Amino acid sequence: MRRRCSTSRVRDWFLRGLGWVQYLAFRSLERQVLGLFGRRGLAPIADTLAAARAQLGRERYRRLPTIFWLDARDQALERAVRVGEASSLALAAGFAPRTSLAISWTIYLSFVTAGLDFMSFQWDTLLLESCVHAFVIAGRKPPARGDVALPRWLVFRLYFGSGAAKWHSRDPHWRRLTACAHHYESQPLPTRLGWYAHHAPPWLQRVSTALALGIEAGAPWLVLGPRRLRRAAFALVELLQAAIAATGNYGFFNVLSALLGVWVLDDCDLGARARAKVRSRPEWLALATDAPLLALSARSFARRFLPRPRTARAARVERMERALAPFCVTNQYGLFSVMTIDRPEIVIEGSNDGVEWREYELPYKPGDPRRPPRRAAPHQPRLDWQLWFAAKTPPPFWFVTLLRRLLEGAREVLALFEVNPFPERPPRFVRATLYDYRMTDLATRRRTGAWWTRRRIGLYFPPASLQR
Repeated sequence: MRRRCSTSRVRDWFLRGLGWVQYLAFRSLERQVLGLFGRRGLAPIADTLAAARAQLGRERYRRLPTIFWLDARDQALERAVRVGEASSLALAAGFAPRTSLAISWTIYLSFVTAGLDFMSFQWDTLLLESCVHAFVIAGRKPPARGDVALPRWLVFRLYFGSGAAKWHSRDPHWRRLTACAHHYESQPLPTRLGWYAHHAPPWLQRVSTALALGIEAGAPWLVLGPRRLRRAAFALVELLQAAIAATGNYGFFNVLSALLGVWVLDDCDLGARARAKVRSRPEWLALATDAPLLALSARSFARRFLPRPRTARAARVERMERALAPFCVTNQYGLFSVMTIDRPEIVIEGSNDGVEWREYELPYKPGDPRRPPRRAAPHQPRLDWQLWFAAKTPPPFWFVTLLRRLLEGAREVLALFEVNPFPERPPRFVRATLYDYRMTDLATRRRTGAWWTRRRIGLYFPPASLQR
């Protein structure tokens, strides 16, 4: 009798691991929720929903699915995070997995929907899509083959989408294999090890760039093959995630991506014995639940490379996609498709007389050139991240609010900073200066102790004060 390995143990490992990843995401959010989304935060959810109510009318519930339509006060935001943490721990403990997933997914989707720029990262949507797949697969019976295809297809899309996006962008730094020569210095929040990686020899930078592209473009195809090739794919993608995590701070992205990689394996790879009879979930039931998700994600993925078909069936599928888009059921992935080669940084300053200016410092963003890069992950400091994006654009909508909150001395926002140069009372003026940051070389580092050099570019935002 033919024996085969099930994926029950893989499924259980994944569900418990996903519970811990969810907990890390909620725990990180708890530290920032009021400073970002509270009444005196940078993007108050209550204000966002009030504007949506006025503009969208009854459409608001479909376009912005969030529980905060019921209550968006500060207490409700804090309560939602705590409930999310509790449901995540319940999933990690194996307690009522589908109920736990439904609760945590609903709460996290509510923040992603109403959190605007601060909840717009690809790993936020990756977490939501992973929860949808986990909900489908959770149960007592071993997953059917169709069930296993769903997360493996997600692994394929995550890595191949990133590799293809880099190549199709026609960015010369990826095509000439020089991207890693700039990446460690210009990425949002480098680590201390990333500082040392920046000083690797040019030939090693080219090799590491080629390896990153090769793993992202090649390893996903091994996921679709037999066990021996899937084992090789698992080793490659886990190695890539370890290297990314060691040199940069990407929140819970690396942990979640590494966890998804477990689906490349089966129970025999985890030490279980093959069994003669494995009664899995009925294939017809798996087909009914998995096929729509597979079809939608496949169409979204193919649209990146192929022209849109103009047929009645394609139009129906597109309407379904639009209806499901607010729920983040299926998403596109492709990180760092265009490599940045410079590092403009916004330094916020306050003053009481308009002459002497003191700097506010965030905990993980480069500020004082003598301060070394710090480890933040799996915590994601979302203001630190968004200021990296903001430095490359005109001031976004929330930046003016940030300056106003500093002038008001809002404790919720000041809690997002590491150094408040005005602990007794808020300053009379604030401004933002733009600097160009570069990592020092090894000799300068030994001689001066500085990790960065910076050159003033000019004002990002002119001095501002509250009307008295």
